[in-house]
Amino acid sequence: MKNLSIVTATFFAVFVSAFGSTSLHAAQQTLRIDVDGLVCAFCAQGIEKKMKAQVATDKVFVSLEKKVVALSLKDGQDITDEKIRSEITDAGYAVRGITRLDDSFDALKAKIKASKVKANE
Repeated sequence: MKNLSIVTATFFAVFVSAFGSTSLHAAQQTLRIDVDGLVCAFCAQGIEKKMKAQVATDKVFVSLEKKVVALSLKDGQDITDEKIRSEITDAGYAVRGITRLDDSFDALKAKIKASKVKANE
């Protein structure tokens, strides 16, 4: 029994060092999407609804003032930049940029709220 425990522990250590811990559990991704055309709360609500309808989406925050969308993806899920552009463009807005970040969703949301410069300035 002791030998089985040693073999199991050794196998696990070799597996993790060979493949890295990220292959065992994918990290949640956060995206910042800069959008032109947001002028009212209805606009923000429309984008939020459109992005929440995506299977990979976990959380959405839309800053009407900063013209930015923060998007958090579910663990192990992804959505292409092309799909994001398509969804937002189809809703009648222009995507100026998509940035994939290591920040948590809450940290990105806080940065957006704290920023003093509007996205189009």
